[in-house]
Amino acid sequence: MKRLLDITVAFLGLLILSPLLIILCVAIYVQDYNSPFYIASRMGRRERPFRMVKFRSMVIRADTSGVDSTAGDDPRITALGRFIRRFKLDEIPQLWNVLWGSMSLVGPRPNVERETALYTPDEKRLLSVRPGITDLASIVFADEGDILEGSPDPDLKYNQVIRPWKSRLGLLYVGAPSSVGRDLAIIALTVRGALDRPAALAGVRRIAATIGADQQLLDIIARQAPLPAAPPPGASEIVQSRVVVA
Repeated sequence: MKRLLDITVAFLGLLILSPLLIILCVAIYVQDYNSPFYIASRMGRRERPFRMVKFRSMVIRADTSGVDSTAGDDPRITALGRFIRRFKLDEIPQLWNVLWGSMSLVGPRPNVERETALYTPDEKRLLSVRPGITDLASIVFADEGDILEGSPDPDLKYNQVIRPWKSRLGLLYVGAPSSVGRDLAIIALTVRGALDRPAALAGVRRIAATIGADQQLLDIIARQAPLPAAPPPGASEIVQSRVVVA
């Protein structure tokens, strides 16, 4: 049922959104006369790499900088790219990945290999399912760029204050029984998050509570306080220099 939902929604989504896709392709191309798409390797199910496609929101060859996490003030982001990222429009082309089976609509967000290489054995379970366009963590950390803004080392800060909670939310989803209804609710909350973030967070909190989230994680989801640094799931120490000490 999950795969049927993926195929149906991805096909209809690409069909309905085709006028918007064409407009964005043209707009991104004319800003610097380079490809409107960013295609990069990500680690997928069973640790198999795949080519993920997004609308390009950064300058050409931005990925050669060696920085994987993107702060809101990252100079690599183009003027149009800021608008595209604000409304998550850069993710729409991933419907192609969903249609062809390398991704799902809902699942842990795919990561680059140099980041998944740092995963603890517990976090490796995130790679047991197809990665998704959205998930609970995508809604909670939709402001990831703002969290990392101003940091001298965005990758390190990501690993200290975002990754631990993002991974816990991903593992919560992976460990719960598969539910098409839950996936539809997460998709709806993702859309709602662009218009009413507090309501979307409240919805995520309700879903997380029904599948066994503890109080600490529920408090993180509420986003009422600064994110505390924490060890990744399965580790005993907070990440230092992007190395996990188990």
